[in-house]
Amino acid sequence: MRAEEVFSQVQHMPESERVKFFSLVARSAFQADNFSHQDVFGHLKDEMFSAHDAAEYLEVSMPTFRRYVQSKKIVPAKVIGRSQLYSTSDLRGLKKSS
Repeated sequence: MRAEEVFSQVQHMPESERVKFFSLVARSAFQADNFSHQDVFGHLKDEMFSAHDAAEYLEVSMPTFRRYVQSKKIVPAKVIGRSQLYSTSDLRGLKKSS
C-alpha cells in the first residue's frame, strides 16, 4: 500500500474514525519519552554549525553564545571569511559540561 492510497482512504473516513486513527498513530509513534542525544542529533555528527545554529543547539541566547566564544569556552572549528563554524563534537562537549 502506498502513502497516497492511505491518505485517500483517511480522507474518506468519517470524522470520528479519523480522530481514532490519528490518536492511534500518535500513541504508537511517540511512545518513547526519553530520546537520547544520539536519537535526536546523531545525523549531525560531522556537521558544522553557524553561530546562530550553535546557540540554538546549546539552547542559549546569542549573547550567551558570544560570551562563550569570547571566554574561549567554544572556539570555531573553521573560519570561512567572516563566518565562524563550530563542530558538533565541540558543542556536545560544552553542552555536557554546562
